[in-house]
Amino acid sequence: MSEPIPPISVVSHKNIQIVEFTNNKILDEANIEDIRKTLDSLIDEAERPSLLLDFVTVDHLSSAALGMLINTNNRVKSKNGQLRLANIKPQIMEVFVITKLNKLFKILPTREEALGSFL
Repeated sequence: MSEPIPPISVVSHKNIQIVEFTNNKILDEANIEDIRKTLDSLIDEAERPSLLLDFVTVDHLSSAALGMLINTNNRVKSKNGQLRLANIKPQIMEVFVITKLNKLFKILPTREEALGSFL
């Protein structure tokens, strides 16, 4: 039996952890919990975490996934870290705008712009 594909892959760029989602839908609880655990460990490992979440592959996001993102943002901020979101598709961005989460998160159009926005 083949190993399941992890829900995210992480690459480092300088001191920034770039998180890519491997699934185009972040909907089910188990998947969201796996993502949360990985993000938590990235935050725990760094003194001042710098995370870039790249949503280039994501088409659908559940409200539970949004809650997990809010918690991740709070944990990063509590360690004086930085969190950026990039490549959010228009239909998902609409949800961020309706829920006013576009005010909470620093969202940039491309990975390059997001990388350039870290201090």
